[in-house]
Amino acid sequence: MNVFQYTEKKALAEDEVKSLLKEYDIPTTDFAVIKSEDDLDSIELKFPAVLKVCSPDIMHKTDVGGVKLDIRDKDELRKELNTFIKKFPDKKFLVEGMEPMGIELIAGLVNDTSFGLSIMAGMGGIFAEMYGDVAFRLVPITRKDAENMLDELKASELFNGFRGMSLDKESVVNLLMSLSNIGMEYPSIEQMDLNPVFVYENGLKVVDAKLIENQ
Repeated sequence: MNVFQYTEKKALAEDEVKSLLKEYDIPTTDFAVIKSEDDLDSIELKFPAVLKVCSPDIMHKTDVGGVKLDIRDKDELRKELNTFIKKFPDKKFLVEGMEPMGIELIAGLVNDTSFGLSIMAGMGGIFAEMYGDVAFRLVPITRKDAENMLDELKASELFNGFRGMSLDKESVVNLLMSLSNIGMEYPSIEQMDLNPVFVYENGLKVVDAKLIENQ
């Protein structure tokens, strides 16, 4: 399935972006898209859950109150969904289980007017505030490029057993290689943001994803 074949939108909804990630074997959340309360009866739910408005017209969901975290059961989900339906009429919604917290990473693609399509990676969350560093490379990248990007970060020690932390560096390298492949196959991408990406001792998970393409 090629998500770019059925949309002419400049921005893609979160479910579309995550479907693209799954095509490239990038670990992301298991989600369901719903439009009404009746849809809840036909999906498999994992609690605690997250409910989000899912629309290409709303890129910054938290800014408009379009994200509800830590929903404990189906009754609470029904209540929150009805609130969202009133707040965001004619929109669809994404529901998924909450992922375990990990060390936050940001990654993505950006099309620079001077240099062209580049891949980026940096530490997210509190580490973004502490270090404020991001590494860039032009697409395509090699595996060595991906490794060097992580080594360049001021927070690179987190991947090398800093204070007992043992993050899965190889999974992040694989993520960057997959992003490079996406960039090569879809040069129309203007910007792709994976933020946050939770990195664990074993593996990682893309929790939120945005994509804008040039028309």
